[in-house]
Amino acid sequence: MPKHVEKRVLKHSPQQMFDLVADVERYPEFLPWCLGTRITKCDGDVIEADMLIGFRMFRERFGSHVELDRTGMEINVRYTHGPFRYLVNRWHFLPHAEGCEIDFFVDFEFRSRLLQKIIGALFTEAVHRMVRAFEIRAEKTYGTLPAAPHQSHAAEAD
Repeated sequence: MPKHVEKRVLKHSPQQMFDLVADVERYPEFLPWCLGTRITKCDGDVIEADMLIGFRMFRERFGSHVELDRTGMEINVRYTHGPFRYLVNRWHFLPHAEGCEIDFFVDFEFRSRLLQKIIGALFTEAVHRMVRAFEIRAEKTYGTLPAAPHQSHAAEAD
């Protein structure tokens, strides 16, 4: 149902942004509505995690299967259990002259019509706040200086 695609250029390297988004355990420190996370399984670049989200009177726990593709600089999230009918989320971190272009996609639907109606009305603003929270976290973690020049993937293979 609600889908959102956002591209944004940040003055940090793709690796820095990948690492920041991959650090699921730290989400409660900065991500709006994230009350807690718990890694239930970690097998190399595959993480199973539970997240507790809260909004007004609602609190819901859901599980995710997170695949970290370090070579392709992509993070794919697939819903495993909880209040959604489905949830898919993708982050792709691309080299850019100013640092990193983030290509973000999310699509989900809640099982509860009430929750879907409430979130649906606020969806775009909620996603913008979430992406902005990652941007602010990057500034606090890595500073606001431009990222070091990044070679293309083709040049790195040489």
